[in-house]
Amino acid sequence: QLQLVESGGGLVQPGGSLRLSCVASGSTWNTYAIGWFRRAPGKEREGVACISASGDSTNYADFGKGRFTISRDSAKNTMYLQMNSLKPEDTAIYYCAAQIGLFRGCVLSSEFEYDYWGQGTQVTVFS
Repeated sequence: QLQLVESGGGLVQPGGSLRLSCVASGSTWNTYAIGWFRRAPGKEREGVACISASGDSTNYADFGKGRFTISRDSAKNTMYLQMNSLKPEDTAIYYCAAQIGLFRGCVLSSEFEYDYWGQGTQVTVFS
């Protein structure tokens, strides 16, 4: 059983930055892709970014390209989502999710392929 816990959300002014963290526990085998998803109030959950198990491949949603950066520190079992130039429309609950047993690449378009999810962390961008 893989457990994921997000942190780092909060209140930030437009144009500001946040770095979200996702700590994985409960598994000694570090072979899983990680995806970051978000859900704004009244909207469907959408993919933000994902990173492969080895960290050599990433995918980003169009709205995050040039602003968001996903990374992982395997030694710490921690994944990150660095968000810069935040906009009010980035306000959402952000979730990290793991797809186990995936050695190459990552899937951003289908959330249903992910096996484990964290509880989410709230990001609010306001002026």
